[in-house]
Order: sequence, then C-alpha cells, then structure tokens
Amino acid sequence: MIRQDAAMPVSRFTALIGIPRRTCTRWISKQRAGNPPKGPWPAPAVEAFEPVVEKYAQAWPAWGHRKIHALMRADGHEVSVSTVERAMRRRNLLQSTEYQAERRELAKARKAAFAEPPTGPNQVWQLDFSEFETTRGGIWRIAGCADYYSKYEFGWHLATTCNAADAELAVRIAIAEAERLAGGVPLAEQLTNPETGHIKRIKVVTDNGGAFKGSRFAAFIASRPELLHIRTRRRSPGQNGVRERAFGSLKYEHLYRMEIDDGQTLAAEAERYRHVFNHIRPHEALGMQRPIEIHQQDQQAQLSSKKTEPDS
Repeated sequence: MIRQDAAMPVSRFTALIGIPRRTCTRWISKQRAGNPPKGPWPAPAVEAFEPVVEKYAQAWPAWGHRKIHALMRADGHEVSVSTVERAMRRRNLLQSTEYQAERRELAKARKAAFAEPPTGPNQVWQLDFSEFETTRGGIWRIAGCADYYSKYEFGWHLATTCNAADAELAVRIAIAEAERLAGGVPLAEQLTNPETGHIKRIKVVTDNGGAFKGSRFAAFIASRPELLHIRTRRRSPGQNGVRERAFGSLKYEHLYRMEIDDGQTLAAEAERYRHVFNHIRPHEALGMQRPIEIHQQDQQAQLSSKKTEPDS
C-alpha cells in the first residue's frame, strides 16, 4: 500500500525507499484509478537460500554477488546467480554500481598493455609498490610481484623505503615462490627449452619509478638470465593494471576494514589476505576460478611439454 497522506515529496520518498521516481508515480496512478500494483509475489528459491547467502556475504563483505555465487557453487550449493543477487539485494548486501565500472575500465587498460597477451604463467610479472599508513607505526611500502596470466600473488616485501634494494627483494621473493609452486624446480630450468637450451625470459613490468630506473635494479635483472625488465609508458598506470588492481583488492577488501597498528600487524594481515586472494577468492577474469588453480595447472602443462617460443 502506497501512503498518499504523508507530507513528503515524491522525490524524497523514492530516494528514501530506493526506487525510481517514475515507478512510484506509476504505482500512485494505478492506486488512484482503483487498480493498485500487484504483488509482492512469493519467491521460494530466494527465501530458501537467503540466510545462506547472507552468511557468505557477511563472511566476505567486499565481494559482489557473482563471487558469492561462485563460492557457494564451489561449496556444493545448487543456486543460480540471479537468486544470489536477489537475496543480497533483499538484505542490502550488494556492491555499488561504481565498483563494477571501475573493474571494467581496469580490464580494458590491462588488455591494451600487450599486443600479444601471455598464454600461460611465468611469462609476464607485474611489480610495483603501494603505500599504507598504520595507526601507530608510520607509513609502510608494500612491494610485490603478481603474475599477469594467473593473477597469482607471489608474496610481499614490506619496508619503510621503496628503493632498488626493496624492488630486488620483492623479485627474489617472487622467484622463490615460483620455484616452490613448481616443486623446487629452479626458475631458469622451468623456462629453458630442453632441445635448444634457449631461456624464454619472464618480462618483469614496472612503472617509471626511481626504484626501477637506477643502475642497481638494472644490474640485478642483468644477473638473472630468466628475467627481462620492461617499463611502462610515462603516466600510463593502466599498463600495470593487474598489479594495481590487486593492490586495490588488498586494501579495500581487507586492510581498510580493520585497524592496523604497526608494520608487524600489517605484514601478518597482508599475508593472510594473500592466501585468500590466491586460494579462496573467485576471480571473474579467470572464469571464477582461483589463481592457484590456473597457475599450477598451466605451469604443470608447461613443465611437461617444454614447448617454448624464441624470445622476441
């Protein structure tokens, strides 16, 4: 029943209850004509799953309905995307529309970064720093490498500085993690064609920050035959989109939702989220799979076939 005796403008009323003004005026016209709007209709599927959906949405409050749906299906719940979306809408748990628009723009920028996108893991890594201010421990810089193809986060290096030494340590952490995922096989061996002995180098993409332009970082890259350093165009952060997007997820889905007192707490929470990001969080860019699934299955296929192309 639509209240017409309330001393409130239609525009304010529609904003308060969250419906379009045109819809409200249509309902009022029907009611005045003696033909009130029908409904609400029963929704047994939504009502049955609504408590379960709310439980998942509250456990992962930074995720939208598609990721919640993928997580529920992975756990054995036979539920549709629309049912999850309606249940979350009923409980006011949906993400804002701006969230999806931002993701589409970043995805468009990522595709524009490479003329020939990578076809497997350990072909392109993206490296950068991100700043985070703790409540009592000052400002910290988080450095990390992400795999462009699988979106896998290799690990973090935290420091109060962001120089070439910090960038080098972040890459060394990524190398160690890539070798661990391959069962201890050295990275150079993973990338070597057994027939030709040629190493297809990993392109380490960074921006034009001072940490990446100096001689120390260049010397480190030159000492690693499995790496090739590429810097993006000036003022083109979208070309490092996977790295920037993953830093955004780290902050907005986890770090900004709690009080981080010092660097030690920051390191622990960042590592906790890295596990969630790699092993639990469904990724739309990966067909709602997890980075660990994509990275390991493609990596094992590469190690088995050892089919590599000459470096360009």
